[in-house]
Amino acid sequence: MDKLLTLTALRRVSQLFFFVLLVYGALFLNTFYSEDKLTQALPALSCAYDKQGGDYCVLIPLQHQMDHRVSGVIGGNMPLMAGLMGTLITLGVFAVLIVIFNKAFCGWSCPLGFFQEVIHMIASKLGIAQITSLSPEQLKKVRPIKWLLFAFLIFIFPILTGLGFVGHELGDPFCRICPSRILTTLATGDTSQLYIDSSSWGYMALSIIADLLFGLMIALALFIRQPFCRICPMLPMQTVFKKLGLLRLVKNGASQCEGCGQCVKACPMDIFEIQQTAEHKNITFEDCTLCGRCVEFCPHDGVMALKYGPLPLFSSSKQYFKKRIKIEKWSKA
Repeated sequence: MDKLLTLTALRRVSQLFFFVLLVYGALFLNTFYSEDKLTQALPALSCAYDKQGGDYCVLIPLQHQMDHRVSGVIGGNMPLMAGLMGTLITLGVFAVLIVIFNKAFCGWSCPLGFFQEVIHMIASKLGIAQITSLSPEQLKKVRPIKWLLFAFLIFIFPILTGLGFVGHELGDPFCRICPSRILTTLATGDTSQLYIDSSSWGYMALSIIADLLFGLMIALALFIRQPFCRICPMLPMQTVFKKLGLLRLVKNGASQCEGCGQCVKACPMDIFEIQQTAEHKNITFEDCTLCGRCVEFCPHDGVMALKYGPLPLFSSSKQYFKKRIKIEKWSKA
């Protein structure tokens, strides 16, 4: 029974619940395609192409607003408020959700994140040799990619499309290549998104990239934890608003932290900065998904904690660390 009473076990239940809700939720909520969804501004990669989905992510409306509205304001063809109102509403709803749950949307509810974790767990059970973590040098090369994708695929290309500088296929370029589009539709038995679009060279190139990226993500997930999450443009989007979030990761290691590195080893995103000494500091870094594994595997009492506002939800302890180490050894046996 002890093996089930862990933070990770609770997170797995949450991930499974949200996977069902976000991929099949329309069957229970009586919603249809892109209408009447829960928010239409979700801080996680749930796709509008999934007609059975209960909600879809904020990146979808943002791209369309950049293409059809904001570009009009920039080009002088649309009044300022008419062009920006939709974007302000989308960002406002997104900000409210971040206040409530912060970046934990990635670690606790994203269908694509859950899928990658499942692939990695299966590979571990099959005895496939896996990379424990990326080096700091590798991370410095990988981390800027998500910001480039965020800037160009969510804002720059859609705006350029609306202004007429590039083709229509770049009006929603991230959606065209997003692995969640293929995953969530396949999960409902819809194979229409796993294809090569031959209607134009631009659409063909994007569809080929999408298929290759989906396959590459699965292949990498066998060996590396959370491969696509490391370059996902949702993380920068969340980072912009993360200071608003009530849920956060806090470190108070001024007296007890020995820099043992257990937190970094446990972190699926290889955030090596969390092992640095800090006193009552919010260490919810830009790549953090608030999964809580660093807190679980910290061997010192009260050094790390997940807090909701001033309230501690879960803190590190020697006793819990010993239990988690036993479970970890048992699960790999």
